[in-house]
Amino acid sequence: MFKKLLGKQINMDTLSLGERVALAKSEPIPAHVAIIMDGNGRWAKKRAMPRVAGHHEGMKTVRKVTRFASDLGIKVLTVYAFSTENWKRPKTEVDFLMRLPVEFLGSFLPEMMERNVRVEMIGDPTLLPAHTQKALFEAMEETKHNTGLILNFALNYGSRSEMVNAMKTMLQKVQDGQLTLQDITEECLTSHLMTAHLPEPDLLIRTSGEVRLSNFMLWQLAYTEFWFTDTLWPDFSEETLLEAVENYQKRNRRYGGLKGEETT
Repeated sequence: MFKKLLGKQINMDTLSLGERVALAKSEPIPAHVAIIMDGNGRWAKKRAMPRVAGHHEGMKTVRKVTRFASDLGIKVLTVYAFSTENWKRPKTEVDFLMRLPVEFLGSFLPEMMERNVRVEMIGDPTLLPAHTQKALFEAMEETKHNTGLILNFALNYGSRSEMVNAMKTMLQKVQDGQLTLQDITEECLTSHLMTAHLPEPDLLIRTSGEVRLSNFMLWQLAYTEFWFTDTLWPDFSEETLLEAVENYQKRNRRYGGLKGEETT
């Protein structure tokens, strides 16, 4: 793989990971990266292990990717940890998934404080077990003044219900006289979503070879660049994330228009 820099062709295959990182940081880095973490179960099955072993390994990958995203200069990392549809899974698996945030945040919080990482969440927390809520809210409170990478967990999250709830809120405001129908615009809807305070994702990554959105940030991904990989989430590495960012940097983001020589 070759990359042009200052008029010269560089063979990327000859560069170390550190050299590739330095090169990537010389170009625009996606501010918001969203990841659909997929393949934990298949990773475990390939190794004749229970599905929960794959989820536990996937948790380690979140930690590794968070560190690397912070080092790259990514501002927001949103990880799709548990969807509103995931409650349909076996109770033993769901119970394990609900314990993972407790373990993850309990062990990783000191390092997140050192790295200036802020923990946030999108989704409905009310259906989460008390111990899961407690771990999340304590981490969010502890890190709320941090100004580095935002690690944003999508937990009990579904994009369709998010949009329905946003529309209900807007309609209630119309009934109460706080909004008029003319006030309801794309910007108005965006401001009523859970992600209103965040930039929309620049790059979406989905692992495990699946090519679908699975009810994830459907409104926010309108102009996002997509990158799909066959890599199973527990095998996702710093180099895989860097590969996705390098691919993103080669894209010409048009937002529906034309750029440069395309207009002539």
